[in-house]
Amino acid sequence: MTPSDLTPHIERGLADLRDLVTLESVSAQGRMLPETAAFVTRLLEAEGFTVCEYPGEVAPVLVAEAGEGPATLLIYNHYDVQPEDPLELWDTPPFALTERDGRLYGRGASDDKGEFASRLAAVRAVRERHGGRLPLRVRWLIEGEEEVGSPSVERFVEKHAEELRADGCWWEFGSIDPEGRPVMYLGLKGIMCVELRCRVADSDLHSSLGAVVDNPLYRLARAVASLRDETGRVTIPGFHDDVREPSPADREAVARVPGDRESVRGTYGVTRPLATGAAYHERLNLHSVINVNGWGGGYQGEGSKTVLPAAGFVKLDFRLVPDQDPARVLALLRSHLDAQGLGDVEIVELEAHQKPARADADHPFVRACVEAAREAHGTDPIVNPSSGGSGPMHPFGAFLGVPCVALGIGNVGERVHAPNENILREHFGKGVAFGAALLERLGRGLG
Repeated sequence: MTPSDLTPHIERGLADLRDLVTLESVSAQGRMLPETAAFVTRLLEAEGFTVCEYPGEVAPVLVAEAGEGPATLLIYNHYDVQPEDPLELWDTPPFALTERDGRLYGRGASDDKGEFASRLAAVRAVRERHGGRLPLRVRWLIEGEEEVGSPSVERFVEKHAEELRADGCWWEFGSIDPEGRPVMYLGLKGIMCVELRCRVADSDLHSSLGAVVDNPLYRLARAVASLRDETGRVTIPGFHDDVREPSPADREAVARVPGDRESVRGTYGVTRPLATGAAYHERLNLHSVINVNGWGGGYQGEGSKTVLPAAGFVKLDFRLVPDQDPARVLALLRSHLDAQGLGDVEIVELEAHQKPARADADHPFVRACVEAAREAHGTDPIVNPSSGGSGPMHPFGAFLGVPCVALGIGNVGERVHAPNENILREHFGKGVAFGAALLERLGRGLG
């Protein structure tokens, strides 16, 4: 399929994206979720999909199906987005798709409305080429809770496994590097988010009493300092015991990933990288990590206030690799804090935990994705065994037995979850081209 064949479909896809961005589907705040699900349903039905809507804990879950052929492709996307705050840091309104210098800005432009719109445009192109039918079966799961941890997905996939069976799953994200090479991911890290809390009094105290009353922020600082070493390695006893040894194919794939992402450091002004060179990709793909997301307590205003705070908190996330289990990690964290004499530091679980997942790099579906990427982009994709990020991928392997491949339209400066989220117009077109190439290839079978 030539670029000229795809041009009208790319433009229509961008029109869909403009409409989608105007829908403020912020799952953390429960905004416009049913309305966005209804709009997505209308888009899918217009392309011949049968759509079933199911209730989720936070937002509707959509399952769509169309086509018939020798292979079945499952596509996973989500229609919810992150909050737009802080609003003052946006250069243009967050819920209006705005183009500047070849970039399209708006909340969800990349994550994940842009991905969905580009894939739907590819479906249109292939349907048109085949006289209004798809040469394969496409099943689509689209949820509205991904940005709050996908609390409905695991149970939903287990319950609806027969409706979702497929030869492979095209996951909801991916990127194109500054040299124009598609970047593919075969897995996701698991995630566990917690808050550590410590209270020493019913109210704040005069700081002179620090001579005789312990400080909750010191206790939290001691707790956090005990969780990792200077290299970033987690130091909780037993934490690494369940880590699956990376396969030779995983290590070979990591060794082939070019560069050390100097562009990432430059884009975001990073001053303290923990890894460079080959270690950068090995750690991002294959290593667990703990992050301090935020810290609060005591006086935060201008000048000084001589106060001993009554309470404080620290927010943490753990990124996990196969076969680490969030429940076991939580138990190990509790045991570790107790052993440090920090039994009064409370652990509060936040959002839904997710287990890690990783596909076999030699699976026929993975090879089909690599070949389609090469065809669409004119160059070999960069294949990562895992993303450094997380999402609800594990149930798709556990209950459906399908390999998941993430490849999409993101870019190194896309600012996902931040003000001025964006995609490149050129990358949107490449995403449509990859989708069309993959659907055509699967329409000929996986043999």
